[in-house]
Amino acid sequence: MTHTTTADWWRESVVYQIYVPSFADSDGDGIGDLRGIAGRLDHVAELGADAVWLTPFYPSPWADAGYDVADPRDVDPRHGTLDDFRELLARAHALGLRVIIDVVPNHLSDRHPWFAEALASPPGSAARDRFVFRDGRGADGELPPADWQSKFGGPAWTRVPDGQWYMHIFAAEQPDLNWENGDVWADFEKTLRFWLDMGVDGFRIDVAHGLRKDLTPPLRDTHGSDTAPLNAPPEGDDHPFWDRDEVHEVYRAWRKITDSYAPPRVTVAEAGVSAHRLPLYTRPDELHQAFNFFFLRCPWDAAAFREVIDTSLAEAGSVGALPTWVLSNHDVMRHLTRYALPSGTDHRAWLTAGGEDPPPDVAAGELRARSAALLTLALPGTSYLYQGEELGLPEVTDLPEAALRDPMWERTGHRVRGRDGCRVPMPWTTDGPSYGFGPGAAAWLPQPAGWGERSVAAQRGRPGSFHELYREALRLRRAARGDVSFAWLPARPGELAFRKGAALVCRVNFGDAPLPLPAGERVVLAAGPLTPDGALPPDTAVWLAPEVSGAS
Repeated sequence: MTHTTTADWWRESVVYQIYVPSFADSDGDGIGDLRGIAGRLDHVAELGADAVWLTPFYPSPWADAGYDVADPRDVDPRHGTLDDFRELLARAHALGLRVIIDVVPNHLSDRHPWFAEALASPPGSAARDRFVFRDGRGADGELPPADWQSKFGGPAWTRVPDGQWYMHIFAAEQPDLNWENGDVWADFEKTLRFWLDMGVDGFRIDVAHGLRKDLTPPLRDTHGSDTAPLNAPPEGDDHPFWDRDEVHEVYRAWRKITDSYAPPRVTVAEAGVSAHRLPLYTRPDELHQAFNFFFLRCPWDAAAFREVIDTSLAEAGSVGALPTWVLSNHDVMRHLTRYALPSGTDHRAWLTAGGEDPPPDVAAGELRARSAALLTLALPGTSYLYQGEELGLPEVTDLPEAALRDPMWERTGHRVRGRDGCRVPMPWTTDGPSYGFGPGAAAWLPQPAGWGERSVAAQRGRPGSFHELYREALRLRRAARGDVSFAWLPARPGELAFRKGAALVCRVNFGDAPLPLPAGERVVLAAGPLTPDGALPPDTAVWLAPEVSGAS
């Protein structure tokens, strides 16, 4: 399959996120690996994506499923070897797929040689200066240096035997780096060039808004909590460790590096910041894109989606960029399940309570998920798909507590069940011990009974399946590229209606009653059946095109 080869291919691309541990397992150990991914890339290419984004596959103790990186320039043996990565890259490029990989610049694993050196060195040493070590408060330094809270629960500080404390915005096994230190800058430039020289097409930057900290003594308290969603924006514009203005110095330096390659490589920020701050990350001399978490968090409501779309287009356009659109990823409840719950449901509390009260309306969730896909893929910009959404995978809500791997579960004292339910391995076949995920008897997270009914094999070529809806939507989207103009159309209460480019019209009925479709337009794709008289039912989206003149 041949995709666009222009230098700005990413502006209207579809990027398919591969969560490495859960995509495909080639060796039977129950954990996804690079050979497994390479063997399944034809699925992504046939679907019609332009690129894949791979989550971390680097050596890691796996305190946070690979985001605790012990060596950013190698491959964890559980995922394969550097040669396996080279083969994956070659296979992807042969299929017309570009490859974006995660970099994790905010923190390292506590097993990284630098941190071992820091622990073996005295306070004030050069080795400790690569991280954020500080003396504690209180008469004997027995209190943390500030009240900063970890996003995984509990304090963002851990004390070491000599009495100092080190900072970790995530798990204690993920000490934060000090980006005021020259060694850190130099080592990450080395990491970027290592993978760029190998041929990767870009980077997704983990926690892009967290690198720089205000470490001026005494450290400022935040009076915050650990209960906000992972990608929620901080309160205020002068937070001591989120979204500091200084962070943009890092990305201006990185942009010079990525632009020095031919063709230039793409960068995308994971930045949980306010809407008016997000465009700062995508200025022409910084990163190319930033994830749009406002769209992901949008409730199933026409007015809410319209506001987010307007804001996203305006803010991105203010710096000459296009927005990104994303419905699910490896850190949030899958959108099919979110849309199956009543508006206002506390998703974390619902999961931790067992995922049964209130009961999800699965049929409504499936139809809304299909409609959300058509809404998303009709918008100008880049769409990021999370593996399995093209199969209509729901959140797995009944994982046994003994199977949970997310550090949130323990660090919050079992108050937050965590993200494991959206990370359950992919079903490829209708039967078998792991539904084709791998040759072994079990996957690293247990798959639910009936998972095979949603598998790739069960849905490929089946009219009306999630898979075929996505495949046709991506085909039509690809054919309509090049014109990113956007205009709202007159809409009835509870309806969104807009035109993208010259020919594609999208209508979504968020209301309670069917809506007649306008004359002079023909249906090219629908999320679900229309009514017998051709009206658009509730919770349903449709793509329309002008009737061909003279058609019978």
